[in-house]
Amino acid sequence: MRPGVSDSIIAELTECNAALSQQRKKRQIPPTLAPIDALERYTQLSSHPLHKTNKPGITSIDINLSKDIVATGGVDSSAVLFDRTSGEILSTLNGHSKKVTSVKFVAQNDVFLSGSADKTVRIWQGSEDGKYDCRHILKDHTAEVQAVTVHATNNYFVTASLDTTWCFYDLSSGLCLTQVEDPSNSMGYTSAAFHPDGLILGTGTTGATVRIWDVKSRGNVANFDGHTGAVTAISFSENGYFLATAAHDGVKLWDLRKLKNFRSFELYDQDTPTNSVDFDHSGSYLAIAGSDIRVYQVGSVKAEWNCIKTLPDLSGTGKATCVKFGTDAKYLAVGSMDRNLRIFGLPEGDDASTGS
Repeated sequence: MRPGVSDSIIAELTECNAALSQQRKKRQIPPTLAPIDALERYTQLSSHPLHKTNKPGITSIDINLSKDIVATGGVDSSAVLFDRTSGEILSTLNGHSKKVTSVKFVAQNDVFLSGSADKTVRIWQGSEDGKYDCRHILKDHTAEVQAVTVHATNNYFVTASLDTTWCFYDLSSGLCLTQVEDPSNSMGYTSAAFHPDGLILGTGTTGATVRIWDVKSRGNVANFDGHTGAVTAISFSENGYFLATAAHDGVKLWDLRKLKNFRSFELYDQDTPTNSVDFDHSGSYLAIAGSDIRVYQVGSVKAEWNCIKTLPDLSGTGKATCVKFGTDAKYLAVGSMDRNLRIFGLPEGDDASTGS
């Protein structure tokens, strides 16, 4: 039996939501944010072979923005932590028996999460010497775990699986507090993300639907239809108003205030799914990955979203699988179906602030 989500946890989530919503109203775009003319000049700065040659492919990516550490999950069933500043691998985390589908940093206490096609989730704890030990192996799912997403409190996280359930965990104990089954949904989950305020969870399904959940009641409060194919990735904008979803047919943008789709990008040919979407932390830019990588300037429901940069997929595989903005959108980290992590940004000496 699952203990459930207690009243005290609900109070904690509600309190966190109130604090974050207040902050959001006062949020300013940081003066350190990379300007559009800098992003227009982004080029590949480096390429790092992080995973095994016999099972190439990076499936997922996350960045610890405060430490500038990039994590990648691989087809070779390992997760790699890479220090972007030094260009060195900090740690390779082995233990999963199948590909790692989702990697996530927890912003506090040097904790790291990995979800895998082997149906398990691992909680890793970092130590002083930079090594990570597996603290818990979670075996609550009966099919591939496709997504892991961390709550804004950094005390809880959610996993989503092809077994048609999502689980809500307590981070410190690794205990599954509740496993949410939806009798009306025979579709597995292929992506998941918490809204920045933490009271809403978005999940993408194998059946092209995006399902929105109230975390407190675990009720399905909205469904977004219109995509073709599995919803491969979802990203909430930090202002809390927009949701970007990717699937076989491209990217759709949703207005969360009116619960409707206000723009669609059909980017690639019919055989090429869009694999990844990511809003930068300021909510100014949106990156999209498929057979290439595109960066859009975030507009509004009425104002245009202009494509300001298209970067080629340099892996030769024709498939960029994941993309993530670095701090202040100063760089983009891209994973592809070869084994390389690629960093795109401004070359040294090309100073964005002067435009020279």
